[in-house]
Amino acid sequence: MQIHRLEVTAEELHRWPVMVGDDEHPVVVRVTDADTVTLMAALAPQWEGSFGVWLRADAGYSAGLIARDVKTLSFLCSLDHVVIDADREAAAHAEVVRALLSDGSVTLRNAVATITDAYNRPAPARPLTVWHVEGEGLRHGADRLDVVEARDGVTTYRG
Repeated sequence: MQIHRLEVTAEELHRWPVMVGDDEHPVVVRVTDADTVTLMAALAPQWEGSFGVWLRADAGYSAGLIARDVKTLSFLCSLDHVVIDADREAAAHAEVVRALLSDGSVTLRNAVATITDAYNRPAPARPLTVWHVEGEGLRHGADRLDVVEARDGVTTYRG
């Protein structure tokens, strides 16, 4: 599997007429100068294929808020992947996001959150793969993807 990270400004993203990824080569978008979720909500419904968002968790944008935004975005477009980046504890942030994308009650305690009997309903209509940044690569469970190429705003990760 491989993932292509498209790192763009809001203006550059608006110029993309269509984005096409597939299950084995999804595109994950990171907007550097604006809110990625808002722009994807506006533009992504016209795109086809497998794609996702690259989001940065921090004190102002917690994993709980990310889960809410991702869930909403998943109903507006064909979202398949989410990458969680953070200065610290990216895996813990991803764990919270993953748990809150379920339809059931969530009780969880880790390095970034304590959640007791919380709901984030309804769950996305289709399953989402939640990755987290680990060093220079990406991790989802036992799966690890490493950078194999980076140029012109596109970074390719392959496992």
